Amino acid sequence: MATASVHHSILVNRATRVHTQTRRNASFRVRCMAEEKQPQQPMASSTSTNPPPPAAAQTPVATPTFPPPRAAPKKMSTKFGDLLAFSGPAPERINGRLAMIGFVAAMGVEVARGTDVAAQLADGGLPWFVLTSVVLSVASLIPLSQGVSVESKSDGLMSSSAEMWNGRVAMLGLVALVLTEVAKGGALI
Repeated sequence: MATASVHHSILVNRATRVHTQTRRNASFRVRCMAEEKQPQQPMASSTSTNPPPPAAAQTPVATPTFPPPRAAPKKMSTKFGDLLAFSGPAPERINGRLAMIGFVAAMGVEVARGTDVAAQLADGGLPWFVLTSVVLSVASLIPLSQGVSVESKSDGLMSSSAEMWNGRVAMLGLVALVLTEVAKGGALI
């Protein structure tokens, strides 16, 4: 593995120079233009095997042209209609969160009491379902309406992508639980 020594000097609105020297004494310099309106230097290449001249006598070897930096991501609309639109950030996320809570609650009550989901809703579970749905929907919409994206708050294991996939699996699990109980004619357990 070649050992490299890298010297950086970054000046505001100036070009960045990087000087790299490998073990084979092959030397090259890269000059990156910070602004598009600065003049470009001609490109030259060198495959010298001699030791590099002193730093003061070195000339730029290559001046690559880089595309302009990516534009900042589009701002998320904070209008209520845009948040709840079919392709908006809220519907699938809220449904997934409700399905995760619903699946765990349905399985917990089923294990504790031995009743199926339909019986759980008939025995006073419907008001709890409505209350949980309203509270979780409002709690999910408040940060989105203030312009805070879910991706900005996700990190590591608790990422927004993992939440989406867990919500999708919970939605399928809840539907599969209800269909299995209907086909079986009673509680799953």
